Amino acid sequence: MNFQPTDEPAERRTLVITRTFDAAASVLFQALSRPEHLKRWFGPVGYPLTLCEVDFRVGGRFRFQMTGPDGVKGTPFGGEYWEIVPDRRIVYDNGFEPPGPWRMLVTLSLAERDGRTTLTHRTEFASVAMFEDHTGVGIEAGINSGLDQLEDVVAELAKG
Repeated sequence: MNFQPTDEPAERRTLVITRTFDAAASVLFQALSRPEHLKRWFGPVGYPLTLCEVDFRVGGRFRFQMTGPDGVKGTPFGGEYWEIVPDRRIVYDNGFEPPGPWRMLVTLSLAERDGRTTLTHRTEFASVAMFEDHTGVGIEAGINSGLDQLEDVVAELAKG
């Protein structure tokens, strides 16, 4: 599966969220890449990952599924890791199953300074219409809810 964007300007179809954590980049990288940690934070509060398959390597794939508070399972989604630079960057495509033409490209960039790490979460949608569809149903709030949970996981990991 490949990310195939339209010719529309990237800035009109990209969502960027930035968050700073009180931890080293190596700690944040662990939380972003290991299934046992992903299960604890990925997704909005109340929608845990009940399926979390991860082959964390360039060319490896992941597959997730969330379950809502009512017990209803969501549509599985996943993608392929395109780039992994330990403690610095993770790039992957992402989309719902069955694979369709509209996929997202997610870039997680880490920048550490003075023991704190800034995460830049960049989601490039294939089209402006896809961006509008996803932002219209609250993807930004969902990502931020997950990042709130990530803060707790990272704080715990940083303590050792």
